[in-house]
Amino acid sequence: MSVTVPDSFVKQYEGEVHTHYQQMGSKLRNTVRTKDNVQGSSCIFQKVGKGTASTKARHGKVPVMNVDHATVECQLYDYYAGDWVDQLDEFKTNINEKQVLVKAGAYALGRKTDELVIAQLDTSTNYALDGTTALTKAKVLEAFEMLGAADIPDDGERFAIIGWKQWSDRLAIDEFANADYVGPEALPWQGTQAKKWLGTLWMPHTGLTKSGSVRYCYWYHKTAIGHASGANIKSDVTWHGDRAAFFVSNMMSQGAALIDETGVVSLRCLES
Repeated sequence: MSVTVPDSFVKQYEGEVHTHYQQMGSKLRNTVRTKDNVQGSSCIFQKVGKGTASTKARHGKVPVMNVDHATVECQLYDYYAGDWVDQLDEFKTNINEKQVLVKAGAYALGRKTDELVIAQLDTSTNYALDGTTALTKAKVLEAFEMLGAADIPDDGERFAIIGWKQWSDRLAIDEFANADYVGPEALPWQGTQAKKWLGTLWMPHTGLTKSGSVRYCYWYHKTAIGHASGANIKSDVTWHGDRAAFFVSNMMSQGAALIDETGVVSLRCLES
């Protein structure tokens, strides 16, 4: 005989997964341009070029900027994360199995979101120096100059994600870590490793691509990468009598796309 799972249990579980995903699941989603509730299998991001202001004659027509317009298509894909909960196991353990699966499901979906963003960052060929050296101050300043030369806005929406080895290297540089240079308010935040430097929020990330001995790190503007969600996280809890267990499933539909390559500087860093 099948057992009906109470709707309240399913709603509570889904709400907790969504909360954990938003708070701790993805580190990169809030650093990129996002669109939610996309209808269909793809999303279109608009890419607008630079405009030029000019004068006009008295009573003459206002000149047209002729701004370039282009579109970038972002494909959406479906992702799932599920697991079994044996009913009798819940009586034998001293942990809340549902809470364990809530966190595991949210983290799995969050890692997938970050994987999508990182995969698009990996397509950038806008390099600062090469991967024959570590993340030196010279490499950082080269990237800083590239962003400035490309007129990438210095508006507080620049982000840099680096590996943990590169994060350790940064902390050994006074200009990055010493309060005498950056001020106490820009030191690593309590409870998380992230800090402001050169008008950019720097964060370490475990999931960055490593090819051989080269770690792919990035410095980018929020508008240069797009992330689209067709279906926000949904959860399903189903009782299976033949297994005497609940199957807990989480699912989402998402995609990411590189919108403006000039807004992403690739920092290839030697990592032994």
